[in-house]
Amino acid sequence: MVGLNQLEVLIAVVESGGFSGAAKKLYMSQPSVSNHIRNLENSLGVQLVERTTQGARSTPAGEVVVEHARQIFAMLGSLERAVARFQGPTAGRLVVAGTTTLGTYLLPRLIAEFSKRAPQVHCQIRVGNEDAVEAWVVRGEVALGLGVDTPREERLTAEPLFEEGLVLVAAADSPLAGRTLRPEDLAGQRFLMREMGSATRRQQEAALRTWGLEGADTWDLWGPDTLKEAVHAGLGVAVLSEHMTARERAAGTLAELTVDPPPPIRTVSLVRRADRALTPPEEAFAAQLRAMGAWPV
Repeated sequence: MVGLNQLEVLIAVVESGGFSGAAKKLYMSQPSVSNHIRNLENSLGVQLVERTTQGARSTPAGEVVVEHARQIFAMLGSLERAVARFQGPTAGRLVVAGTTTLGTYLLPRLIAEFSKRAPQVHCQIRVGNEDAVEAWVVRGEVALGLGVDTPREERLTAEPLFEEGLVLVAAADSPLAGRTLRPEDLAGQRFLMREMGSATRRQQEAALRTWGLEGADTWDLWGPDTLKEAVHAGLGVAVLSEHMTARERAAGTLAELTVDPPPPIRTVSLVRRADRALTPPEEAFAAQLRAMGAWPV
């Protein structure tokens, strides 16, 4: 018998391009992921996933199953939303997503505030880069997302909420700290960059263009915490969110470098599908976001 957990694992394997990526995404062990796929293949009597030197990909039969699985989850989501209208804003389920920075450093605080007003609502936070958040919202897996880029998918709308600054940070003992720098003062520095698909990565590249440093030495690292640790270790400098680096700068473990012109300002937006009706908990959380006006102190 085909189970929903097996279908969820199959989708994760295909989207992640491998078993290890799916295990990380689902917080499961890799052997458990393999067992789910094996049991699903045994239930259906066909091979669904094939391993290649580039990872894992779906077979033709697997593509059919994945498509049907997505339709099943979309129908279940529609069912949950329909029933949620009878539960009111203080019960039901709320699933929100945020880019790596916003999902890690902002959404937990917002959900904590929301949960005080609606303690019976079961909340879930998904965190991924900008591309992942857009994909979740487009597929209907998540109703509300927080991002900092204009959505590239036509079905998505972005409602501006507030602005956030970016800062250039270096190790605490950097000789560049404590004075105003011109772009030419940064020549020869190694810039630590977020992974491709990240909105922060695109803004980091925009900062380098503004400073005329497109040819600078750059290293790609995955995730904002990795970048902070790498900067702290003296591997280079990085353009990062002012809020995700606030504690380290206040503690003196990272130094903010003053550059003229400064890094860009970006707009935090509420991303959603215009054609998707919100449940009462989703409406209540969206109203909370609209009332913010700024990153909470």
